[in-house]
Amino acid sequence: MNPLVAFVCSSDSDLPRLEAGLQILRDFSIPFEVRIIPAHRTPEAAAEFAKTAEARGLRVLVAVAGHCAHLGGVLASMTALPVIGIPISSSALDGLDSLMSTAQMPPGVPVACVGIDAARNAALLAARILGASDPATREKIHELHRRQAEEVADRDRRVREQYR
Repeated sequence: MNPLVAFVCSSDSDLPRLEAGLQILRDFSIPFEVRIIPAHRTPEAAAEFAKTAEARGLRVLVAVAGHCAHLGGVLASMTALPVIGIPISSSALDGLDSLMSTAQMPPGVPVACVGIDAARNAALLAARILGASDPATREKIHELHRRQAEEVADRDRRVREQYR
């Protein structure tokens, strides 16, 4: 099956931070691809990727970038697909520069922004976007919510027992 979600990184040094998000996509059986296409070093490749993403069947793009984090905005400026930005803590500012660059896109170039190094939330947001038109994916999200609630209830029970 062709990928529905693409994680596009600025550097291969970002890859270890993605694993929790990629695992979510695997768990939800959502096909994905991972690419290294830095907007500053390969602007033509970034433009080509964004402009052809929809025709290749992609439905959500996830831009992973540190420092000034232009990648999300570059991709969003060249596609109608939703773009989710993951700011990476790769600089002396510990990701704050990436967060601000990703969250503060100019009017007309929206990029959804998750927390710093929050690949898991980016994958869950991508799943929710896909789930809006796919009942099977939506059901997997509901199941995840049920499991999370059960885990919290179990922790609560153990704490109450411990502190009686």
